[in-house]
Amino acid sequence: MNVYHFVGIKGSGMSALAQILHDMGYEVQGSDVEKYFFTQKGLEESGIKILPFSRENINQGLTVIAGNAFSDTHEEIDEAMKMGIPVIRYHKFLGEFMQKFTSIAIAGAHGKTSTTGLLSHVISGSKPTSYLIGDGTGHGEKDAQYFVFEACEYRRHFLSYYPDYAIMTNIDFDHPDYFANIDDVFSAFQEMAMHVKKGIFAYGDDEQLQKIQAKVPVLFYGFQEENDFQATNIEKTTFGTKFDVFVRNNFYASFEIPTFGNHNVLNALSVIALCHYEEINTETTKEYLKTFQGVKRRFTEKQVGSQIIIDDYAHHPTEIKATIDSARQKYPDKEIIAVFQPHTFTRTQTFLMEFAQSLSEADRVFLCEIFGSAREIHGQLTVNDLKDKISGAQILQEEDMSPLLQLKDSVIIFMGAGDIQKYQRAYEVLLETN
Repeated sequence: MNVYHFVGIKGSGMSALAQILHDMGYEVQGSDVEKYFFTQKGLEESGIKILPFSRENINQGLTVIAGNAFSDTHEEIDEAMKMGIPVIRYHKFLGEFMQKFTSIAIAGAHGKTSTTGLLSHVISGSKPTSYLIGDGTGHGEKDAQYFVFEACEYRRHFLSYYPDYAIMTNIDFDHPDYFANIDDVFSAFQEMAMHVKKGIFAYGDDEQLQKIQAKVPVLFYGFQEENDFQATNIEKTTFGTKFDVFVRNNFYASFEIPTFGNHNVLNALSVIALCHYEEINTETTKEYLKTFQGVKRRFTEKQVGSQIIIDDYAHHPTEIKATIDSARQKYPDKEIIAVFQPHTFTRTQTFLMEFAQSLSEADRVFLCEIFGSAREIHGQLTVNDLKDKISGAQILQEEDMSPLLQLKDSVIIFMGAGDIQKYQRAYEVLLETN
């Protein structure tokens, strides 16, 4: 029997794809570095073998799926090529795999992961659905009709895909180590739009997305009346958010979500629009929107003593502001504390002032050392350059999280795309001993 071997199986997309193939009855294994990543939890729960990198992992009878982070000179990829074993890049495999289903790509600078998780949950209530979420979660159904997946714009990887539908949540300048400017980002989304086969659902209040051209219908959703799908009469509470939806200015239905902030209304609205277009039962859509439990590392909460601790992947100024706004809606009477670890030197340098402005929305700000990522180990600036632009900001060290102990009855948000969780773990250990 053919075995799928994943080189870099702990990558978020790779981990999710491995789980999908496993669920569908294929034999799956993979290799990676021995450091723990949160994405491996699902692999371990599925009983998928994770090996340390070694040439000896490669033998006949494998099909190698190679993660995008690894070049052809990687020992396992090199060995497979020498042995004549098929090597397929992750995004190319995914592009071919999705052709078996009604495929829905979720693209956008922000909100991809949450929207992919939400749409997967809602559609699963009506039709068998396989899904791949960028938090490392994947699920495969042997008789799936739909395939919902996160499509990342970085290095234009999403141009390997030809989905039936696409949801485009927004266009914003990010990944400055690859994209030159906002026009470069737009050009990638425009090219991706031409790949879509049935329809695009785009956030219509985004001036970049308003310019998108396609061979298929482009339906807009948002808060303005000009949109095909409009969310209005928004009622925010500490339990969630209620709103009405109008389709081309005609009342459609009222919906309720257990999440916070305008960005989550928009995520839900994109899902409602697609489900309406695919004629999925409205009552089922309502019911499943109310029961969505969220995705990993997106406003993930726990209470420790009198403090609320939130783990969030926010690593761009737009995302930081949205996360702080959500915390204020849910906890209007508590002090909001931001603990932020910048991710990559290029992003920190490019958005230095924007980071300072977004973080200043919190009541107190603590900063951790910049996480350089595999693409860039060091840069010209330091975290002190950001600290100097935020009034009262302090630097935190993993070895000494004690400055947070004084913040009783507060909401502490640990934000970042690097290894910010080690700071959170260190603080939780400190809380247990105090």
